[in-house]
Amino acid sequence: MNDFDVDLFVIGAGSGGVRAARIAANHGARVTVAEEYRVGGTCVIRGCVPKKLLVYAARFADDFEDAAGYGWTVPKPVFDWPTLIANKDREIARLESAYVANLERSKVKIVRSRAVLEDAHRVRLVATGEIIRARTILIATGGWPHPGADIAGLEHVISSNEALDLEALPRRILIQGGGYIAVEFAGIFRGLGSEVTLVYRGDNILRGFDDDVREHLRTEMEKRGIRILTRRLVEAVEKVDHGLCVSLSDHETVMVDKVMFATGRRPNVAGLGLEQAGVELNDKGAIKVDRFSRTSVPNIYAVGDVTDRVNLTPVAIREGHAFADTVFGGRETVVDHSDIPTAVFSEPEVGVIGLTETEARERYRHVDIYKSSFRAMKMTLAGRDTRCFFKLVVDGESDRVLGCHIVGPDAGEMIQLVGIAIKMNATKADFDRVMAVHPTAAEELVTMRTKAASYVREAAE
Repeated sequence: MNDFDVDLFVIGAGSGGVRAARIAANHGARVTVAEEYRVGGTCVIRGCVPKKLLVYAARFADDFEDAAGYGWTVPKPVFDWPTLIANKDREIARLESAYVANLERSKVKIVRSRAVLEDAHRVRLVATGEIIRARTILIATGGWPHPGADIAGLEHVISSNEALDLEALPRRILIQGGGYIAVEFAGIFRGLGSEVTLVYRGDNILRGFDDDVREHLRTEMEKRGIRILTRRLVEAVEKVDHGLCVSLSDHETVMVDKVMFATGRRPNVAGLGLEQAGVELNDKGAIKVDRFSRTSVPNIYAVGDVTDRVNLTPVAIREGHAFADTVFGGRETVVDHSDIPTAVFSEPEVGVIGLTETEARERYRHVDIYKSSFRAMKMTLAGRDTRCFFKLVVDGESDRVLGCHIVGPDAGEMIQLVGIAIKMNATKADFDRVMAVHPTAAEELVTMRTKAASYVREAAE
């Protein structure tokens, strides 16, 4: 007699959970997925996808302006925020339906309820009180925006979740944060016509990225009229008759219509019953897992942002797939978290993979740097004052390319392809042997020949 109702119970129908459920079901497992909100998770519903649609919308402002240099006469464009949001919502609904259809096609049962662990094998559905016995449990509940310190007026602050559904475009907005989400939304709101102030506690935006990338992007954002205030924090937000009065740590006050905090995300683990099931968390509040995504409880696994390894949608998908292949497909699969290409859909766009210059110099004895900054061909007739930036970080002893950093149009598209070469351990000589595609910005990757810098660390005596 089978003691379990299902072979796999997945808590969370985001990118990682959906992929794990589908692959496990295709391997023959009986699978149920519980989702308390909408199928698709952060990326599809309130993250990557709707945000990228808003990025596209914001970029049209430049296109209309640049067209004049190419002989086009374009009437003064008029932007309508409610139309954009309504069209975005329709696309998100379409994608959610596609996710549901794919799960149903794989014979995965979807339960619209919050799910809580009762113990290592039993899950309670909050909506009905039903208890489901599962042989294996996967937690894929993702992350959630963290507002930071409990300041006065925090109730007036929105996160990226609410920013995607505002009733009207704010005339003035202050964004606190310096990571992906902060710089992306700064570009979105500025492109759509808002006055944007970006406040960040660190010395420069995009902490953890290459320093040249950080400086280049900041310069370009400031050229676009985004006011960037570093080494500062928001200390209070007060609602007044004509907007929100924001008090900063340097005693400056800024008047705006909206305040958005993009100060990081935390693993979404509250109220899941992890403690009674024996699932351990690390010091950052994330679920501790091994290389197979197994938690401290042998039959309970976790993938995606809830584990706080590499918080990117494609990583969650790969981890979910690897879990299903390992547990239900009879094929042990470990995800390689090194050299992951990633993009920041700021304006201009950023694409990176591998080591920064600082990281390389700490790990390797001899590091060579190749970099180039130039005005893209399209901008010459457009008359726009913006520059691209390309950088290769190379091991001076093996000639292997350790990192690639791009700032400019289509950087995300380029870094996806560069990622293949770097995962194959391509050398600088391999890049040099490739014939340039002219005229393109990407040809810079294979035509940089002169070292911008070379660092050799002497061995300790």
